Amino acid sequence: MPVDWVVVGLDNGGTTNNGTILDASGRFLLDRMAEVPSDVREGPDKAIQSLVVSVEQVLGLTGVPITSVRAVGLDTPGPASGDGVISSKGATNFGHVGWRGFDIRGALAERLGLPVIYNNDGNSAALYAHHVRFGAESGQRSSVAAIVGTGLGGGIIEAGQVIKGAAGMAGELGHVPIPLDGLLDAGQPMPACNCGQSGDAESVASLTGIENNLLPYWLTKYEGHELSGLPIGKAAKLVRKYAEDGDEMALAIFRQQAIALGRLFTIAANFLDPDAYFLGGGVVEAAPHFRDWFFAEVRANTVLREEQARAAEISLVPDLDMAGARGSAVAARDWLIRQGREVKTAGFLSPGRRDDDDHGEAGRLIALVVVAVRAAGRKAGALAVADRVALAGDGQRQGA
Repeated sequence: MPVDWVVVGLDNGGTTNNGTILDASGRFLLDRMAEVPSDVREGPDKAIQSLVVSVEQVLGLTGVPITSVRAVGLDTPGPASGDGVISSKGATNFGHVGWRGFDIRGALAERLGLPVIYNNDGNSAALYAHHVRFGAESGQRSSVAAIVGTGLGGGIIEAGQVIKGAAGMAGELGHVPIPLDGLLDAGQPMPACNCGQSGDAESVASLTGIENNLLPYWLTKYEGHELSGLPIGKAAKLVRKYAEDGDEMALAIFRQQAIALGRLFTIAANFLDPDAYFLGGGVVEAAPHFRDWFFAEVRANTVLREEQARAAEISLVPDLDMAGARGSAVAARDWLIRQGREVKTAGFLSPGRRDDDDHGEAGRLIALVVVAVRAAGRKAGALAVADRVALAGDGQRQGA
C-alpha cells in the first residue's frame, strides 16, 4: 500500500498485544484487531520480542514497509512511570521478577531502532476517545475517561494532550476516594482496594472490586444463589452475564458500580470541568440493553451544575477493543508533529540504537498534515477499511 509515512500503535496486555497503523493523512489502515500473544508472564526479553512480532504483523497485513515507520506508540497496564518504567514493586500483568523497574519503552526503542512514545493503557484509550469525539478541535477541548476492567483505569486530556503529572501518575481515577453514603447497603463492609486504600473508586467499580468486595457481600444477601457454589474468582467473571439476564443480585452489584462511577465523574466536574466524560470497559462491550441501562445509571449519578450540563456530555469510548492501540498511534503521530521534524527510520526489525532522551533525532522537518474533520457522535464499531480520524495539527493546539 503506497504511503508517505506512518506510525504504529501497540496495545500491550496481560495475554495479547493488539497493533494498528496510522498514516500521515490520519487514516487507520486496519479495521480489525491484529493480535499476537504478549508473553508478558515469560519475562521482559520474550515480551519485547512479542512486541516486535506485533509490529511485523501489522506491517505485513497492510503491506507497509518498515522504512515508512517514523515512530511507535506503546501502551501497557500500570503501574509504571510516565516514561514506561514498570513499578519497582511489579504489577498484576508484570509479575515476573524481571519486570521490576524495567524500562519497557527504552527496551522496545532499542530493539526497533525507532522512537517509542509511551502511555499507560487508560491514557491511550482516553486519547483515542477524545480525538474521535473532537477531531480537529481536539486541541481546544478537555475530557476525562474512566475505563472499567480488572482495575479502574482512566485518563485526563487537556488541550488534546494526555496529562501525566510530575511522577507520571495523573489520571489514576481508580484510586480517587469517593463518598460511600447511599452507595453501600446497610451493614455492607467498607470496600478495600489492592492499592492499600479503602473506599476508592476501583474498590467498587472494577472486576477486582466485584471479586474482593461486592460479590462476597451480596452472596450473603442471596443465599443459595447459583454463583455461591463457584470459586469467587470464577463467579466474579460471570456476574455481568447474570446482569445481562436480569438477575436481581447481579444488577444490585452493577448499580453500586454505576453510582461509584457517577460520583467519580462528579468529582472530576468540580476539579476539571471537562468538555466530555467517557466511559469504557467491559460494560461497553456488553449486551446493548444492559449497556444502556448501566450507562443511564452512571449519568443519573453524575451531578453537574446547570451550566456544566449544557456545556459537556457523557458518552461511551468508541471502538473499545481497538482504542488502546489506536490511542497509542495517535500519541506517536502527535509527538512527531510537536517535534516539527521527521525522525530517522529503521531499515529492518532488529536490535538497533537506543533513542535519546528526546525520543528521536533533531533537525529533521516534518510537514503538517491537513485532514478533514470527522463528524462527532460516530457509533462504536462503525469502521471503514481505511478509517479516518480528524487529528489536530500542531497549529491547532491552543489552550482550552
